[in-house]
Amino acid sequence: MDNKKGISKVGLTALIVSSCIGTGIFGITNSVAYAAAAGPALLSWLFVGIGFLFLVLSLNNLSEKRPDLEAGIFSYAGAGFGPLGEFISGWSYWLSAWLGNIAFATMLMSALGTFFPIFKGGQNLPSIIVAIIFCWGLTYLVNRGVESASFINTIGTIFKVIPLILFIIIVIIFFKGQMFTTDFWGQVSNNFSAGTTTGSIFSQMKGTLSTLIWVFIGIEGASVMGHRAKNRSEAQQATIIGFVLLLLIYVMISIIPYGNLTRAQLAGAQQPALGNNLKLIVGNWGAVIINIGLIISTIISWLSWTMLPAETTMLIAKDKVMPAAWGKLNSKKAPTTSLIITAVLQTIFLFSLLFTAKAYDFAYSLASAAILFSYLFVGLYQMKFSWKQHEWGQFAIGLMAALFQLSCMLLSGWQQVLIVSISFIPGFIIYYMSVRENKRILTKAQKYAMSLILLLSVVSIYLIINGTIVIS
Repeated sequence: MDNKKGISKVGLTALIVSSCIGTGIFGITNSVAYAAAAGPALLSWLFVGIGFLFLVLSLNNLSEKRPDLEAGIFSYAGAGFGPLGEFISGWSYWLSAWLGNIAFATMLMSALGTFFPIFKGGQNLPSIIVAIIFCWGLTYLVNRGVESASFINTIGTIFKVIPLILFIIIVIIFFKGQMFTTDFWGQVSNNFSAGTTTGSIFSQMKGTLSTLIWVFIGIEGASVMGHRAKNRSEAQQATIIGFVLLLLIYVMISIIPYGNLTRAQLAGAQQPALGNNLKLIVGNWGAVIINIGLIISTIISWLSWTMLPAETTMLIAKDKVMPAAWGKLNSKKAPTTSLIITAVLQTIFLFSLLFTAKAYDFAYSLASAAILFSYLFVGLYQMKFSWKQHEWGQFAIGLMAALFQLSCMLLSGWQQVLIVSISFIPGFIIYYMSVRENKRILTKAQKYAMSLILLLSVVSIYLIINGTIVIS
């Protein structure tokens, strides 16, 4: 009998579901319906579902074959492409996680504004102050012990899924087949699709990708936290279970409403979209339940994403690709320094909500772009490792995972990918500090790679200045 203390399979599954089901799912019907009709949206889910399945299978294979790599997706990058590869992967993941927290803060305060007018809009000074209190409160909780925070996350996940199940039940009850099949492929402009994108199936699918990637961020949670699991097999099972549950929930919530409301109604609904959808279907009480669910969902997901960025820097600092201070643990085995640095940066950026018109959209699009770097390294290392082991089936899985991430970079947000490259200007300074601290030298290959990324950052800054890349 294994009595090892750690996060259980149920806890890890809840972490994955909670990390993914955040603010995005409550606005998904609006975003998807604006970009695509029911047919292209289903094809997008098929494409993204298969792509993320290859990622999950790669994570599970590498977790089984390389249990010595405790830092999960970051150490895979390190094993395959050296310390700089691990740093790029970890830095991107860390950036994605806390940018996601900025998006959470914006949506949380907007939802609270429906009950307390002082927070209306979610971007005024009272909203910023309360969001900062939440930020530091969750930081304190995680700092008291990651495993105890995971227990709270498990309980909270149960409560936040209830409004989503209610939504699914209601839209199934009121489903109308004729409405669902009206302009199924979205190639006809009419009053039912006013204010949406019509045209080729490919262009509609392309328009949904950023949203679908955003709602799947967190699927790698069990891999990141795998070293805290009771055993590796439970982390692998949790990843598959979490993926299947998420895909079913996402498809039902984003597709079934096409049979309840017109595409124009879905696309034109104010956020949170699910609440406004239910308001049109069953009345105000539906919106109230969804908004309460959104508030709980955001807080719990924010808890998960307070754990993940701190865990990231702790693990890569342990591998000596970040300064040791980032990985220092307190008596509760929580990375205090990393938690504080991340919380300080979030606090600074939260004040930017006072000056940014579309803070939520901008934050989540950058978070989606940043995470693609980490996911890409998983696919590339799966290919490299499988090639050496002559496991051609696993090599094919890694190839498909890598191609999926590259296609997402090109199709869904190349501008955001360029903007993310700017973050490596301070990032490489931190990396160089760890190089000196650990008495390593920069190889020619590392210098070339860093120069290329810094060149992309300069290009990005130039494109922002001349207006080619517009920051909302």
